[in-house]
Amino acid sequence: MKIIETYSHLNGLEFLLVHKPQLWKEIQEVVAAVDGDACKTKESKEKRMKGRLLYSPVEMNKTFKRLLGGKEWHESRVSYWVTKDARLIRKTLPLPPEEQKREIEEAGEAAIFSYNQTDFVKDRVAVEVQFGKYSFVAYDLFVKHLAFYVGDQIDVGIEILPMKSLQAQMSSGVSYYEGELYNVVRQGRGVPAVPLVIVGIDA
Repeated sequence: MKIIETYSHLNGLEFLLVHKPQLWKEIQEVVAAVDGDACKTKESKEKRMKGRLLYSPVEMNKTFKRLLGGKEWHESRVSYWVTKDARLIRKTLPLPPEEQKREIEEAGEAAIFSYNQTDFVKDRVAVEVQFGKYSFVAYDLFVKHLAFYVGDQIDVGIEILPMKSLQAQMSSGVSYYEGELYNVVRQGRGVPAVPLVIVGIDA
């Protein structure tokens, strides 16, 4: 596979190039090491592509997991406590989890445990490889990366997506770079409020 396009949101790529060039190099190496032909294992059941072999999102995810894991990128979680009172959430948001819980309960509200998990984190950089439905990418960009950033676990998030040309050779419903780039740009320059690098790949 190869990187076709990158979009730097809030100087995410510039941050990597200046402060974490080795990590950006590792991402480039991992993408280049993914054998696209080996991931063409899914037989299409759609009428327009009946019998044709498509790129399997499952196989592609497995390959990325193996290659990133080999470079010591690991899963990470950010835990926090929520409640129904918005004012209380604003107050507890910057606190460590154990203090969030105490503050919520002392205010007489129910503290509900929650967390965000990301598959690959290394040296304060998070990577999501997304070959899933549209809603998953929106969650990554506007919730997951942001939660890790606000929780002071990362400095930048990287989202790896197929270009439309690759997505067209996958099963329907998979997100693609051009569409998600539009969604981010449409929100304005400061939203989401986390430095990101959106990466578009193709075979």
